[in-house]
Amino acid sequence: MAKHTIVLIPGDGIGPEVTAAARRVIEAAGLSVDWIELPAGAVAIEKGFEDVLPQQTVAAIRSHKVALKGPVTTPVGKGFKSVNVQLRQKLNLYAAVRPVRSLKGVKTRFEDVDMVIVRENTEGLYSGIENEVVPGVVTSLKVASETACTRIARYAFRYATRRHRKKITVFHKANIMKLSDGLFLSCARRIYEDEYPNIEYEEIIIDAGCMKLVQDPTKLDVLLMENLYGDLVSDLCAGLVGGLGVVPGSNIGDDAAVFEAVHGSAPDLAGKNLANPLALIMSGVMMLNHIHEENIAQKIKASYDAVLKESDPKSLTRDLGGSASTSDFADAVIGRLQKGN
Repeated sequence: MAKHTIVLIPGDGIGPEVTAAARRVIEAAGLSVDWIELPAGAVAIEKGFEDVLPQQTVAAIRSHKVALKGPVTTPVGKGFKSVNVQLRQKLNLYAAVRPVRSLKGVKTRFEDVDMVIVRENTEGLYSGIENEVVPGVVTSLKVASETACTRIARYAFRYATRRHRKKITVFHKANIMKLSDGLFLSCARRIYEDEYPNIEYEEIIIDAGCMKLVQDPTKLDVLLMENLYGDLVSDLCAGLVGGLGVVPGSNIGDDAAVFEAVHGSAPDLAGKNLANPLALIMSGVMMLNHIHEENIAQKIKASYDAVLKESDPKSLTRDLGGSASTSDFADAVIGRLQKGN
C-alpha cells in the first residue's frame, strides 16, 4: 500500500478534538499516512505567526497536494482576512463540493435526499471588489469570466460522470443578471452540449429552485451554481438532512484540495470533548476518495452509517440525541470498523 503524506490543520475551538477523532478513525481503517500538522486560524497568531494562514501551511499544502482541515477562527476586527478565503485564492481551489444525503438514524423532515452542490469558488460577488462612489452610495462588483465559468461547469459534469450521477441542475438569476449569470449559463450549456450530452441537464431560476428544494429535494441530483448562490444553497441543503454537523465539505483545484468540516469552531464547547466529529470524518472519506483510497473510504462510510442507524445513545453525541463524547463516537465507528461493520 502506498504511503500518503497529508497536511493536517487542527484549527481552533473544537477543531483539535474533532480532528484527532477523524485522524484516529482514518488510521484505524488502514490508511498508511504521514501527517504534517500545521496551524491556521487564531491559534497561528497565538503561536507567534504574523497571519492566520502562515506561509509554511500554504507551502505544505501546495507541496503535498491534499489537506484535512478542522474548523478555524479568524479574529474579528483585527484586519485578518478569512483563512478559508485565503486558501481558496492562494491555492486556486475553484470548486467547492458539498455532498448532502439523508442518514439513517438522523430524523429530518425528508428522507432519501442525495444531492451534491458544486459551487464556483473564486468569482461572483465574493471577488470583494467594492467601492463607495459617493458618501452613502456603495457598489459591489459581481465578476464572471468565461474561463472560470467553463472550468466549474466542466468540473461538475466530470464529477457527475465519475460518480454515476444522472442530472445536473444549474441555479441562476439570468433573467435579471443577464450578462454575468447569462455567461455562467452559456458556459454550462456548451459543456453539456459539446462534451457531456449523456448527463441530463436543466436550468432553474434560483428562487424557484429553492422552493423546489424545500418541497421535494429528492428530485434534484447535482446542483451547479456561482459563488454566492452556492454558499447559501449548500447550507440550506445541509438543513434538509440534519445540519452542518452531518455534512462534509471540500475545496478542490487542479493542483491541491482541502477537505474540511463546514461548521464553526464552537469555542464554547472547546476542550469539553462534546463536539460531534462526524462532519470531519465524512470530509475525511471525501479526501480518501480523492486520493484513490476508495476501499478505505467505503469501510469508514459503512461504519458510521451503521453507528447512526443503530442509534445507541451511548454512541451518539448530544446533537444527534445521545450522550456520547467526541471520543466515544470515534470509538464506536472504530469498533464497527474492527467488526467489519
